[in-house]
Amino acid sequence: MLDAVATAPVTPARAGEALLEVNNIEVIYNHVILVLKGVSLSVPKGSITALLGGNGAGKTTTLKAVSNLLKSERGEVTKGAITYRGENVTDLDPAALVKKGVIQVMEGRHCFEHLTVEENLLTGAYTRTDGAAAVRRDLEMVYEYFPRLKERRKSQAGYTSGGEQQMCAMGRALMSRPETILLDEPSMGLAPQLVEQIFQIVKKVNEGEGVTFLLAEQNTNVALRYAHYGYILESGRVVMDGEAAALRENPDVKEFYLGMAEEGRKSFRDVRSYRRRKRWLA
Repeated sequence: MLDAVATAPVTPARAGEALLEVNNIEVIYNHVILVLKGVSLSVPKGSITALLGGNGAGKTTTLKAVSNLLKSERGEVTKGAITYRGENVTDLDPAALVKKGVIQVMEGRHCFEHLTVEENLLTGAYTRTDGAAAVRRDLEMVYEYFPRLKERRKSQAGYTSGGEQQMCAMGRALMSRPETILLDEPSMGLAPQLVEQIFQIVKKVNEGEGVTFLLAEQNTNVALRYAHYGYILESGRVVMDGEAAALRENPDVKEFYLGMAEEGRKSFRDVRSYRRRKRWLA
């Protein structure tokens, strides 16, 4: 079934309602370090939108600005605004944003290692008020998307594999019945086969449950195969955006992020970064 999902064409979703909008935000850490420099993006309802770029590009900071987790790291949005369903949520308490249906799956998975897999999943339903029966139904739904978790449900989460912990973190997010999931580096530290499986599940959840995804990812090749739209960040700025299919065919993206030049595969060591910035930021 997952193989069928992988070969299905990705339908662009840009015509839908703008669920989340980030408008020209700047983020500063420690009152000194400017990390985001006028980032703007739009996430339509029911879409998978990818934030792409290398280490230090500003992907994680963008997600934390949306989920209002910057203050824990002495960061703040100093300019611009973030709106969700038309409401300004720039300064909203993170817990209040969770109640609105926005959940972040942090980079590095962050499972409760001393709890079992099933106990981890149930913590995701902590804020729900629709009763134990509904929570149990959703637990079975999570097990349908992640059958491996059902096999390991009584295992202590700290003793599961990296892929299983990533699945656990995503399943825990689903247990809160989110409208939007902010997914940070889902492929980090995983084998290529597991990366493919994780993205297939993201696509299944998007299509089956209608969950909107904004995901930050360094693996541009995989992300653009499953996303509807993509934004490429460099040094805190959006340097390119477009439909995922168009980005996959863009010569700059091919050369600098997919490792393919017009004459064939090219090493990053053979290319000076200023050429890229000159073309994209001029």
